[in-house]
Amino acid sequence: MWTTWLKQAKPVMPVIVIDDIEYAVPMAEALVAGGVKFLEITLRTPAALEAIGLISQEVPDAIIGVGTVTTPKQLHDALNQGAEFAVSPGFTPNLLDAAKEWGGAYLPGVATPSEVMHAREAGFQYMKFFPAVPSGGRSMLKAIGAPIPDVKFCPTGGISAETFHDFLALENVFAVGGSWLTPASAISAQNWQEIKDLASQI
Repeated sequence: MWTTWLKQAKPVMPVIVIDDIEYAVPMAEALVAGGVKFLEITLRTPAALEAIGLISQEVPDAIIGVGTVTTPKQLHDALNQGAEFAVSPGFTPNLLDAAKEWGGAYLPGVATPSEVMHAREAGFQYMKFFPAVPSGGRSMLKAIGAPIPDVKFCPTGGISAETFHDFLALENVFAVGGSWLTPASAISAQNWQEIKDLASQI
């Protein structure tokens, strides 16, 4: 599924925090207009689930996902709102089971070789490497890639407009995530052109 989507979109996943539901659709439209279609709406605010629902209905070119999933209930709630993929900062056995039962595009969060092996053993070959920079960044990803070359990562956490290309250059990185594409100042000012421009620069 990720391979198919990556043929349609840039390999960058903005990590989005929605405080005001009115901003959800215009922000998503700006990102998509700039060529960024993977949209990870994090479950950090009360507006998140409603935002996922609105974007899935009104921005058809977006590949809408849910982030900061930590329980099976959160996963199911987001899927019911139209989320197409899900991302977690870590994982639990129950969450892995729920994701396997769903069978969709799920990125369990990992930060160590043991966690990578555990998630792979559960059937997942695409994972979120988090927090990327505090966990060793590119050096850690290279080190993991040597003994476990079949796993692909989306590193998130501490990645910026200046460094994301360095991560994408790694063979075991299929996408990167970060918040630099949706700065809080631009969202609060409803400066959708700025967000479109940031997306277009990738």
